[in-house]
Amino acid sequence: MSDNTGLSSHPKGLRTLFLTELWERFSYYGMRALLILFMVDSVENGGLGLDDKTSAAIYGLYTMFVYLLALPGGWLADKLFGLQRAVYYGGIIIAIGHFSMAIPTNETFFLGLFLIIVGTGLLKPNISSIVGELYADDTPARRDAGFSIYYMGINIGAFIAPLVTGWLGEGISWHYGFGAAGLGMVIGVIQYKMTENYLKGAGAEPESTGDLEKDRLIKNKIRIYLLAFVALVSIFLILLLTKTVIIDPVSLANVSSYIILGSVVLYFLYIFTGVSLTTDERKKIGMILVLFFFSAVFWSGFEQAGSSLNLFAERYTDRMIGGWEMPASWLQSVNPIFIIVLSPFFGWLWIRLSQKNLEPSTPVKFSFGLIFLGLGFGVMAIASGIVVKGTTVLPTWLIITYLLHTTGELVFSPVGLSAVTKLSPKKLVGQMMGVWFMSIALGNLIAGLVAGEFDSDAIAANPNILPDLFWLVTQFSVIAGVVMLMLSPFMKRLMGNVR
Repeated sequence: MSDNTGLSSHPKGLRTLFLTELWERFSYYGMRALLILFMVDSVENGGLGLDDKTSAAIYGLYTMFVYLLALPGGWLADKLFGLQRAVYYGGIIIAIGHFSMAIPTNETFFLGLFLIIVGTGLLKPNISSIVGELYADDTPARRDAGFSIYYMGINIGAFIAPLVTGWLGEGISWHYGFGAAGLGMVIGVIQYKMTENYLKGAGAEPESTGDLEKDRLIKNKIRIYLLAFVALVSIFLILLLTKTVIIDPVSLANVSSYIILGSVVLYFLYIFTGVSLTTDERKKIGMILVLFFFSAVFWSGFEQAGSSLNLFAERYTDRMIGGWEMPASWLQSVNPIFIIVLSPFFGWLWIRLSQKNLEPSTPVKFSFGLIFLGLGFGVMAIASGIVVKGTTVLPTWLIITYLLHTTGELVFSPVGLSAVTKLSPKKLVGQMMGVWFMSIALGNLIAGLVAGEFDSDAIAANPNILPDLFWLVTQFSVIAGVVMLMLSPFMKRLMGNVR
Protein backbone atom coordinates (compact mmCIF):
# COMPACT_ATOMS: atom_id res chain seq x y z
CA MET A 1 0.00 0.00 0.00
CA SER A 2 1.35 3.43 -0.94
CA ASP A 3 1.90 6.13 1.67
CA ASN A 4 -0.78 8.81 1.36
CA THR A 5 0.96 11.24 3.68
CA GLY A 6 4.00 12.13 1.58
CA LEU A 7 3.86 14.76 -1.16
CA SER A 8 5.83 12.52 -3.55
CA SER A 9 3.06 9.88 -3.55
CA HIS A 10 0.44 12.34 -4.81
CA PRO A 11 -0.18 13.80 -8.29
CA LYS A 12 2.61 16.16 -9.38
CA GLY A 13 -0.01 18.86 -9.83
CA LEU A 14 -0.44 18.97 -6.05
CA ARG A 15 3.12 20.32 -5.73
CA THR A 16 2.25 23.12 -8.15
CA LEU A 17 -0.88 24.06 -6.21
CA PHE A 18 0.81 23.58 -2.81
CA LEU A 19 3.53 26.11 -3.68
CA THR A 20 1.14 28.51 -5.41
CA GLU A 21 -1.15 28.60 -2.39
CA LEU A 22 1.82 28.85 -0.01
CA TRP A 23 3.07 31.99 -1.76
CA GLU A 24 -0.42 33.46 -2.19
CA ARG A 25 -1.05 33.07 1.54
CA PHE A 26 2.43 34.47 2.19
CA SER A 27 1.42 37.60 0.28
CA TYR A 28 -2.03 37.85 1.87
CA TYR A 29 -1.07 37.28 5.52
CA GLY A 30 2.17 39.22 5.12
CA MET A 31 0.25 42.29 3.99
CA ARG A 32 -2.59 41.73 6.49
CA ALA A 33 -0.13 41.64 9.40
CA LEU A 34 0.94 45.19 8.51
CA LEU A 35 -2.34 46.63 7.30
CA ILE A 36 -3.92 48.19 10.40
CA LEU A 37 -0.53 49.04 11.96
CA PHE A 38 0.32 51.01 8.82
CA MET A 39 -3.00 52.82 8.69
CA VAL A 40 -2.87 54.02 12.32
CA ASP A 41 0.82 54.96 12.23
CA SER A 42 1.59 58.68 11.95
CA VAL A 43 2.33 60.31 8.61
CA GLU A 44 5.75 61.32 9.97
CA ASN A 45 6.60 57.63 10.45
CA GLY A 46 5.39 56.70 6.97
CA GLY A 47 1.85 55.62 7.90
CA LEU A 48 -1.54 56.96 6.84
CA GLY A 49 -2.24 58.70 10.16
CA LEU A 50 -5.86 57.50 10.30
CA ASP A 51 -7.77 57.11 13.56
CA ASP A 52 -8.49 53.65 14.95
CA LYS A 53 -12.18 53.62 14.04
CA THR A 54 -11.58 54.52 10.38
CA SER A 55 -8.63 52.13 10.05
CA ALA A 56 -10.57 49.24 11.56
CA ALA A 57 -13.54 49.92 9.27
CA ILE A 58 -11.27 49.87 6.19
CA TYR A 59 -9.71 46.65 7.47
CA GLY A 60 -13.16 45.10 7.93
CA LEU A 61 -14.34 46.19 4.49
CA TYR A 62 -11.19 44.80 2.88
CA THR A 63 -11.46 41.37 4.52
CA MET A 64 -15.21 41.29 3.81
CA PHE A 65 -14.76 41.90 0.09
CA VAL A 66 -12.00 39.28 -0.12
CA TYR A 67 -14.59 36.65 0.81
CA LEU A 68 -17.51 38.15 -1.11
CA LEU A 69 -15.62 38.27 -4.41
CA ALA A 70 -14.87 34.57 -4.14
CA LEU A 71 -18.46 34.00 -5.33
CA PRO A 72 -18.27 35.85 -8.69
CA GLY A 73 -14.64 34.71 -9.03
CA GLY A 74 -15.69 31.07 -8.97
CA TRP A 75 -18.59 31.75 -11.35
CA LEU A 76 -16.37 33.55 -13.89
CA ALA A 77 -13.88 30.68 -13.81
CA ASP A 78 -16.62 28.12 -14.41
CA LYS A 79 -18.26 30.06 -17.23
CA LEU A 80 -15.48 32.06 -18.92
CA PHE A 81 -11.83 31.56 -17.97
CA GLY A 82 -11.50 28.01 -16.71
CA LEU A 83 -10.02 27.35 -13.27
CA GLN A 84 -6.38 27.29 -14.35
CA ARG A 85 -6.45 30.66 -16.12
CA ALA A 86 -8.45 32.22 -13.28
CA VAL A 87 -5.69 31.25 -10.82
CA TYR A 88 -3.01 32.65 -13.14
CA TYR A 89 -4.82 35.94 -13.77
CA GLY A 90 -5.66 36.25 -10.08
CA GLY A 91 -2.02 35.79 -9.04
CA ILE A 92 -0.86 38.49 -11.44
CA ILE A 93 -3.50 40.96 -10.23
CA ILE A 94 -2.61 40.24 -6.58
CA ALA A 95 1.08 40.89 -7.26
CA ILE A 96 0.29 44.19 -9.01
CA GLY A 97 -1.86 45.14 -6.02
CA HIS A 98 0.94 44.54 -3.53
CA PHE A 99 3.44 46.48 -5.64
CA SER A 100 0.90 49.33 -5.85
CA MET A 101 0.87 49.40 -2.04
CA ALA A 102 4.68 49.51 -2.09
CA ILE A 103 4.47 52.95 -3.73
CA PRO A 104 4.27 55.53 -0.89
CA THR A 105 1.09 57.43 -1.83
CA ASN A 106 -2.42 57.19 -0.39
CA GLU A 107 -3.96 56.71 -3.83
CA THR A 108 -1.80 53.70 -4.75
CA PHE A 109 -2.45 52.17 -1.31
CA PHE A 110 -6.22 52.04 -1.87
CA LEU A 111 -5.79 51.00 -5.50
CA GLY A 112 -3.59 48.13 -4.27
CA LEU A 113 -6.24 46.97 -1.80
CA PHE A 114 -8.83 46.91 -4.58
CA LEU A 115 -6.56 44.89 -6.90
CA ILE A 116 -5.75 42.36 -4.16
CA ILE A 117 -9.48 41.89 -3.48
CA VAL A 118 -10.16 41.22 -7.19
CA GLY A 119 -7.15 38.93 -7.60
CA THR A 120 -7.94 36.93 -4.49
CA GLY A 121 -11.53 36.54 -5.64
CA LEU A 122 -10.24 34.90 -8.82
CA LEU A 123 -7.50 32.78 -7.28
CA LYS A 124 -8.74 31.61 -3.88
CA PRO A 125 -11.92 29.63 -4.70
CA ASN A 126 -10.58 28.16 -7.92
CA ILE A 127 -7.25 26.80 -6.77
CA SER A 128 -9.07 24.66 -4.18
CA SER A 129 -11.38 23.40 -6.91
CA ILE A 130 -8.39 22.30 -9.02
CA VAL A 131 -7.09 20.29 -6.06
CA GLY A 132 -10.43 18.50 -5.99
CA GLU A 133 -10.26 17.77 -9.72
CA LEU A 134 -6.81 16.21 -9.35
CA TYR A 135 -8.40 13.56 -7.12
CA ALA A 136 -11.64 13.09 -9.09
CA ASP A 137 -10.97 9.35 -9.57
CA ASP A 138 -9.22 8.70 -6.24
CA THR A 139 -10.51 7.24 -2.99
CA PRO A 140 -11.97 9.58 -0.35
CA ALA A 141 -9.05 8.81 2.00
CA ARG A 142 -6.46 9.75 -0.62
CA ARG A 143 -8.42 12.87 -1.53
CA ASP A 144 -8.56 13.92 2.14
CA ALA A 145 -4.83 13.32 2.47
CA GLY A 146 -4.20 15.52 -0.58
CA PHE A 147 -6.26 18.36 0.88
CA SER A 148 -4.44 17.97 4.21
CA ILE A 149 -1.09 18.49 2.45
CA TYR A 150 -2.52 21.43 0.51
CA TYR A 151 -3.79 23.12 3.68
CA MET A 152 -0.37 22.62 5.24
CA GLY A 153 0.98 24.85 2.46
CA ILE A 154 -1.55 27.54 3.44
CA ASN A 155 -0.35 27.57 7.03
CA ILE A 156 3.35 27.43 6.19
CA GLY A 157 2.88 30.56 4.08
CA ALA A 158 0.81 32.23 6.81
CA PHE A 159 3.49 31.39 9.40
CA ILE A 160 6.50 32.68 7.45
CA ALA A 161 4.87 35.82 6.02
CA PRO A 162 4.57 38.05 9.12
CA LEU A 163 8.16 37.23 10.09
CA VAL A 164 9.46 38.58 6.78
CA THR A 165 7.07 41.44 6.09
CA GLY A 166 6.94 42.46 9.76
CA TRP A 167 10.73 42.75 10.00
CA LEU A 168 10.83 44.84 6.82
CA GLY A 169 7.64 46.85 7.40
CA GLU A 170 8.06 47.74 11.06
CA GLY A 171 11.85 47.82 11.06
CA ILE A 172 12.66 49.60 7.80
CA SER A 173 9.64 50.84 5.82
CA TRP A 174 6.00 49.81 5.62
CA HIS A 175 6.26 49.87 1.85
CA TYR A 176 9.18 47.42 1.84
CA GLY A 177 6.91 45.01 3.70
CA PHE A 178 4.14 45.43 1.14
CA GLY A 179 6.70 44.98 -1.64
CA ALA A 180 7.95 41.74 -0.05
CA ALA A 181 4.38 40.41 -0.06
CA GLY A 182 4.19 41.20 -3.78
CA LEU A 183 7.51 39.47 -4.43
CA GLY A 184 6.15 36.34 -2.74
CA MET A 185 3.16 36.33 -5.08
CA VAL A 186 5.45 36.78 -8.10
CA ILE A 187 7.42 33.70 -7.03
CA GLY A 188 4.16 31.80 -6.72
CA VAL A 189 2.96 32.88 -10.19
CA ILE A 190 6.28 32.01 -11.85
CA GLN A 191 6.45 28.51 -10.39
CA TYR A 192 2.75 28.00 -11.21
CA LYS A 193 3.30 28.89 -14.86
CA MET A 194 6.49 26.81 -15.11
CA THR A 195 4.83 23.69 -13.71
CA GLU A 196 1.21 24.07 -14.86
CA ASN A 197 1.70 21.12 -17.23
CA TYR A 198 1.59 18.92 -14.09
CA LEU A 199 -2.08 19.92 -13.70
CA LYS A 200 -2.87 18.30 -17.05
CA GLY A 201 -6.54 18.89 -17.83
CA ALA A 202 -7.73 19.68 -14.29
CA GLY A 203 -9.75 22.89 -14.53
CA ALA A 204 -8.22 23.81 -17.88
CA GLU A 205 -11.49 24.68 -19.62
CA PRO A 206 -14.72 26.36 -18.48
CA GLU A 207 -18.01 24.48 -18.24
CA SER A 208 -19.61 23.54 -21.54
CA THR A 209 -23.24 23.02 -22.52
CA GLY A 210 -22.18 20.75 -25.37
CA ASP A 211 -23.46 23.28 -27.91
CA LEU A 212 -20.57 25.34 -29.34
CA GLU A 213 -22.80 28.18 -30.55
CA LYS A 214 -24.63 28.40 -27.23
CA ASP A 215 -21.29 28.39 -25.34
CA ARG A 216 -20.04 31.23 -27.54
CA LEU A 217 -23.15 33.33 -26.89
CA ILE A 218 -22.92 32.75 -23.13
CA LYS A 219 -19.24 33.78 -23.08
CA ASN A 220 -19.93 36.90 -25.14
CA LYS A 221 -22.75 37.92 -22.79
CA ILE A 222 -20.47 37.40 -19.76
CA ARG A 223 -17.71 39.48 -21.40
CA ILE A 224 -20.17 42.35 -21.93
CA TYR A 225 -21.27 42.22 -18.27
CA LEU A 226 -17.62 42.03 -17.17
CA LEU A 227 -16.59 45.01 -19.32
CA ALA A 228 -19.53 47.04 -17.99
CA PHE A 229 -18.49 46.20 -14.42
CA VAL A 230 -14.85 47.13 -15.11
CA ALA A 231 -15.97 50.43 -16.66
CA LEU A 232 -18.12 51.33 -13.66
CA VAL A 233 -15.37 50.40 -11.19
CA SER A 234 -12.81 52.36 -13.22
CA ILE A 235 -14.99 55.49 -13.08
CA PHE A 236 -15.44 55.04 -9.33
CA LEU A 237 -11.67 54.58 -8.81
CA ILE A 238 -10.85 57.66 -10.89
CA LEU A 239 -13.26 59.72 -8.77
CA LEU A 240 -11.85 58.24 -5.58
CA LEU A 241 -8.19 58.64 -6.50
CA THR A 242 -8.76 62.22 -7.62
CA LYS A 243 -10.58 62.82 -4.32
CA THR A 244 -13.78 63.83 -6.09
CA VAL A 245 -15.72 61.36 -3.94
CA ILE A 246 -15.35 61.28 -0.16
CA ILE A 247 -16.46 58.06 1.52
CA ASP A 248 -16.83 57.54 5.25
CA PRO A 249 -15.51 53.97 5.75
CA VAL A 250 -17.34 53.51 9.07
CA SER A 251 -20.72 54.41 7.52
CA LEU A 252 -19.97 52.23 4.49
CA ALA A 253 -19.08 49.29 6.76
CA ASN A 254 -22.30 49.70 8.76
CA VAL A 255 -24.43 49.89 5.61
CA SER A 256 -22.63 46.87 4.13
CA SER A 257 -23.45 44.75 7.18
CA TYR A 258 -27.16 45.51 6.77
CA ILE A 259 -26.99 44.78 3.05
CA ILE A 260 -25.41 41.36 3.66
CA LEU A 261 -27.95 40.47 6.35
CA GLY A 262 -30.86 41.68 4.23
CA SER A 263 -29.61 39.79 1.17
CA VAL A 264 -29.30 36.54 3.12
CA VAL A 265 -32.78 36.88 4.66
CA LEU A 266 -34.34 37.61 1.25
CA TYR A 267 -32.44 34.71 -0.31
CA PHE A 268 -33.74 32.23 2.26
CA LEU A 269 -37.28 33.58 1.88
CA TYR A 270 -36.95 32.88 -1.84
CA ILE A 271 -35.59 29.37 -1.19
CA PHE A 272 -38.42 28.50 1.21
CA THR A 273 -41.20 29.96 -0.97
CA GLY A 274 -39.98 29.64 -4.55
CA VAL A 275 -38.00 26.39 -4.70
CA SER A 276 -39.53 22.91 -4.65
CA LEU A 277 -38.19 21.18 -1.54
CA THR A 278 -39.13 18.19 0.58
CA THR A 279 -39.89 18.66 4.28
CA ASP A 280 -36.53 17.12 5.19
CA GLU A 281 -34.69 19.48 2.81
CA ARG A 282 -36.50 22.49 4.30
CA LYS A 283 -35.42 21.51 7.79
CA LYS A 284 -31.80 21.10 6.71
CA ILE A 285 -31.77 24.43 4.89
CA GLY A 286 -33.28 26.00 8.02
CA MET A 287 -30.33 24.56 9.93
CA ILE A 288 -27.91 26.22 7.47
CA LEU A 289 -29.62 29.55 8.20
CA VAL A 290 -29.08 28.97 11.94
CA LEU A 291 -25.43 28.07 11.31
CA PHE A 292 -25.04 31.27 9.27
CA PHE A 293 -25.73 33.50 12.27
CA PHE A 294 -23.52 31.54 14.68
CA SER A 295 -20.77 31.48 12.04
CA ALA A 296 -20.90 35.27 11.72
CA VAL A 297 -20.58 35.55 15.51
CA PHE A 298 -17.54 33.28 15.56
CA TRP A 299 -15.67 35.04 12.75
CA SER A 300 -16.51 38.48 14.18
CA GLY A 301 -14.37 37.51 17.16
CA PHE A 302 -11.75 35.32 15.54
CA GLU A 303 -10.87 37.80 12.79
CA GLN A 304 -9.89 40.45 15.31
CA ALA A 305 -6.47 38.81 15.27
CA GLY A 306 -5.32 41.17 12.53
CA SER A 307 -7.02 44.25 13.98
CA SER A 308 -7.68 44.77 17.71
CA LEU A 309 -5.29 42.03 18.86
CA ASN A 310 -2.62 43.31 16.48
CA LEU A 311 -3.03 46.81 17.94
CA PHE A 312 -2.84 45.36 21.47
CA ALA A 313 0.44 43.67 20.55
CA GLU A 314 1.83 46.95 19.20
CA ARG A 315 0.68 49.26 22.03
CA TYR A 316 0.39 47.25 25.23
CA THR A 317 2.73 44.26 24.89
CA ASP A 318 6.33 44.14 26.13
CA ARG A 319 8.18 42.82 23.09
CA MET A 320 11.72 43.54 24.25
CA ILE A 321 14.16 40.66 23.96
CA GLY A 322 17.40 41.91 25.46
CA GLY A 323 18.00 45.22 23.73
CA TRP A 324 15.92 44.32 20.66
CA GLU A 325 12.18 44.88 20.23
CA MET A 326 10.28 42.15 18.37
CA PRO A 327 7.93 43.45 15.65
CA ALA A 328 4.30 43.37 16.81
CA SER A 329 3.26 41.68 13.56
CA TRP A 330 5.39 38.63 14.38
CA LEU A 331 2.70 37.50 16.80
CA GLN A 332 0.46 36.98 13.74
CA SER A 333 2.53 33.84 13.07
CA VAL A 334 1.33 32.17 16.28
CA ASN A 335 -2.07 31.04 14.92
CA PRO A 336 -0.76 29.19 11.83
CA ILE A 337 1.96 27.40 13.83
CA PHE A 338 -0.69 26.20 16.30
CA ILE A 339 -2.81 25.00 13.37
CA ILE A 340 0.13 23.01 11.99
CA VAL A 341 0.77 21.45 15.40
CA LEU A 342 -2.84 20.80 16.49
CA SER A 343 -4.53 19.75 13.22
CA PRO A 344 -3.25 16.12 13.32
CA PHE A 345 -4.43 15.82 16.94
CA PHE A 346 -7.98 16.94 16.12
CA GLY A 347 -8.07 14.66 13.07
CA TRP A 348 -7.12 11.74 15.32
CA LEU A 349 -9.53 12.82 18.09
CA TRP A 350 -12.67 12.88 15.91
CA ILE A 351 -11.86 9.47 14.43
CA ARG A 352 -11.16 8.03 17.88
CA LEU A 353 -14.39 9.41 19.35
CA SER A 354 -16.36 8.23 16.31
CA GLN A 355 -15.07 4.68 16.78
CA LYS A 356 -16.47 4.75 20.32
CA ASN A 357 -19.73 6.46 19.25
CA LEU A 358 -18.76 9.50 21.34
CA GLU A 359 -18.13 12.06 18.60
CA PRO A 360 -20.04 15.30 19.37
CA SER A 361 -22.69 16.45 16.92
CA THR A 362 -22.12 19.45 14.66
CA PRO A 363 -24.06 21.89 16.92
CA VAL A 364 -22.07 20.74 19.97
CA LYS A 365 -18.78 21.23 18.11
CA PHE A 366 -19.94 24.70 17.05
CA SER A 367 -20.76 25.57 20.65
CA PHE A 368 -17.30 24.42 21.80
CA GLY A 369 -15.72 26.61 19.12
CA LEU A 370 -17.62 29.68 20.33
CA ILE A 371 -16.80 28.96 23.98
CA PHE A 372 -13.08 28.59 23.23
CA LEU A 373 -13.25 31.87 21.31
CA GLY A 374 -14.83 33.56 24.34
CA LEU A 375 -12.25 32.09 26.71
CA GLY A 376 -9.52 33.57 24.54
CA PHE A 377 -11.03 37.02 24.88
CA GLY A 378 -11.38 36.39 28.61
CA VAL A 379 -7.60 36.04 28.74
CA MET A 380 -7.32 39.38 26.93
CA ALA A 381 -9.72 40.99 29.40
CA ILE A 382 -7.46 39.91 32.29
CA ALA A 383 -4.39 41.16 30.42
CA SER A 384 -6.16 44.47 29.80
CA GLY A 385 -6.84 44.75 33.52
CA ILE A 386 -3.07 44.66 34.05
CA VAL A 387 -2.53 47.26 31.31
CA VAL A 388 -5.01 49.59 33.03
CA LYS A 389 -2.64 49.70 36.01
CA GLY A 390 -0.06 51.39 33.80
CA THR A 391 2.19 48.54 32.69
CA THR A 392 2.69 46.47 29.56
CA VAL A 393 2.16 42.70 29.52
CA LEU A 394 4.23 39.82 28.19
CA PRO A 395 3.40 38.27 24.78
CA THR A 396 2.38 35.14 26.70
CA TRP A 397 -1.12 36.56 27.11
CA LEU A 398 -1.60 36.87 23.36
CA ILE A 399 -0.04 33.46 22.75
CA ILE A 400 -2.52 31.82 25.16
CA THR A 401 -5.35 33.72 23.48
CA TYR A 402 -4.26 32.53 20.04
CA LEU A 403 -4.00 28.95 21.36
CA LEU A 404 -7.60 29.07 22.58
CA HIS A 405 -8.78 30.75 19.37
CA THR A 406 -6.97 28.20 17.20
CA THR A 407 -8.59 25.39 19.18
CA GLY A 408 -11.95 27.03 18.54
CA GLU A 409 -11.14 27.42 14.84
CA LEU A 410 -10.18 23.76 14.44
CA VAL A 411 -13.43 22.70 16.13
CA PHE A 412 -15.55 25.21 14.21
CA SER A 413 -14.27 25.94 10.70
CA PRO A 414 -13.79 22.51 9.04
CA VAL A 415 -16.93 21.23 10.74
CA GLY A 416 -18.92 24.14 9.32
CA LEU A 417 -17.72 23.56 5.77
CA SER A 418 -18.49 19.85 6.04
CA ALA A 419 -21.94 20.48 7.55
CA VAL A 420 -22.99 22.82 4.76
CA THR A 421 -22.04 20.29 2.06
CA LYS A 422 -23.92 17.51 3.90
CA LEU A 423 -27.04 19.55 4.70
CA SER A 424 -27.48 21.14 1.25
CA PRO A 425 -29.68 19.54 -1.42
CA LYS A 426 -27.49 18.60 -4.39
CA LYS A 427 -29.04 21.27 -6.61
CA LEU A 428 -28.19 23.98 -4.05
CA VAL A 429 -24.73 22.96 -2.79
CA GLY A 430 -22.91 25.76 -4.61
CA GLN A 431 -25.38 28.41 -3.47
CA MET A 432 -25.26 27.23 0.14
CA MET A 433 -21.46 27.36 0.11
CA GLY A 434 -21.86 30.92 -1.12
CA VAL A 435 -24.08 31.63 1.90
CA TRP A 436 -21.38 30.17 4.16
CA PHE A 437 -18.76 32.47 2.66
CA MET A 438 -21.14 35.40 3.20
CA SER A 439 -21.26 34.52 6.90
CA ILE A 440 -17.46 34.72 7.01
CA ALA A 441 -17.54 38.01 5.10
CA LEU A 442 -20.09 39.44 7.55
CA GLY A 443 -18.00 38.22 10.48
CA ASN A 444 -14.90 39.92 9.08
CA LEU A 445 -16.83 43.16 8.62
CA ILE A 446 -18.20 43.08 12.18
CA ALA A 447 -14.69 42.31 13.47
CA GLY A 448 -13.48 45.53 11.87
CA LEU A 449 -16.33 47.54 13.37
CA VAL A 450 -15.72 46.06 16.84
CA ALA A 451 -11.99 46.72 16.58
CA GLY A 452 -12.78 50.35 15.87
CA GLU A 453 -14.09 50.64 19.43
CA PHE A 454 -10.56 50.06 20.74
CA ASP A 455 -9.84 53.72 20.07
CA SER A 456 -6.54 54.88 21.56
CA ASP A 457 -7.82 58.37 22.42
CA ALA A 458 -10.92 57.03 24.18
CA ILE A 459 -8.81 54.46 26.06
CA ALA A 460 -6.36 57.17 27.11
CA ALA A 461 -9.26 59.16 28.57
CA ASN A 462 -10.85 56.11 30.21
CA PRO A 463 -8.48 53.08 30.43
CA ASN A 464 -11.28 50.80 31.72
CA ILE A 465 -12.78 50.81 28.20
CA LEU A 466 -10.19 48.23 27.15
CA PRO A 467 -11.01 45.43 29.64
CA ASP A 468 -14.73 46.29 29.45
CA LEU A 469 -14.77 45.78 25.69
CA PHE A 470 -12.85 42.49 25.90
CA TRP A 471 -15.22 41.28 28.64
CA LEU A 472 -18.17 42.20 26.42
CA VAL A 473 -16.80 40.11 23.53
CA THR A 474 -16.06 37.28 26.00
CA GLN A 475 -19.61 37.25 27.34
CA PHE A 476 -21.19 37.51 23.89
CA SER A 477 -19.15 34.58 22.51
CA VAL A 478 -19.59 32.31 25.53
CA ILE A 479 -23.33 33.04 25.79
CA ALA A 480 -23.70 32.27 22.05
CA GLY A 481 -21.87 28.98 22.61
CA VAL A 482 -24.02 28.05 25.61
CA VAL A 483 -27.22 28.94 23.74
CA MET A 484 -26.16 26.73 20.85
CA LEU A 485 -25.35 23.92 23.28
CA MET A 486 -28.81 24.21 24.83
CA LEU A 487 -30.46 24.26 21.39
CA SER A 488 -28.41 21.34 20.07
CA PRO A 489 -31.19 18.70 20.57
CA PHE A 490 -33.57 20.86 18.49
CA MET A 491 -30.86 21.46 15.87
CA LYS A 492 -30.13 17.73 15.62
CA ARG A 493 -33.79 17.18 14.72
CA LEU A 494 -33.46 19.76 11.95
CA MET A 495 -30.36 17.98 10.66
CA GLY A 496 -32.12 14.62 10.40
CA ASN A 497 -29.67 11.89 9.48
CA VAL A 498 -26.70 14.28 9.31
CA ARG A 499 -24.52 14.48 12.42
